[in-house]
Amino acid sequence: MTKLRAPPIALLDRYQGDGFQPLYTTTVRVSGGEAEHARASGVARSDDGNLRVDLRLPAELGGGGGGTNPEQLFAAAYAACFHGALSLLATRANIPIPGASVTVSVAFGRDPDDGLFMVTADVAIDLPGVDREIAEELVRNTERVCPYAKMARQGISSVVALAG
Repeated sequence: MTKLRAPPIALLDRYQGDGFQPLYTTTVRVSGGEAEHARASGVARSDDGNLRVDLRLPAELGGGGGGTNPEQLFAAAYAACFHGALSLLATRANIPIPGASVTVSVAFGRDPDDGLFMVTADVAIDLPGVDREIAEELVRNTERVCPYAKMARQGISSVVALAG
């Protein structure tokens, strides 16, 4: 088995191109399952087979639980991305951050503007042993670099289209 290692700091080098340059693309397909409704009984599968998750409606939304849900998946992805960006910036600045953790809380709820739905995300970073002033600067810089934080702040480029 190949030893796991962090990505290269060169990922922090600024891109000078004219348009979006994808570095990695993945595709996840969700189908409805037994209830023919993805949130209630869906299955999410990645195109490479590395992700297979049973989706279940949480009890708080009237479901039976017993699986994960989109909010948990988004929270995990956001936390992992932020932690990764934080680690790269800390490495580049030669700031050791042993025991660092990122916790993301995602809430699904009603949107007061249109009466439909929205999600909110709160990010908490724990940097034990790092001077408060240095930690605050590192977190501010990470918020600028992390694509999930950028998406939460600025939105995301997204095309929704009927397949076929």
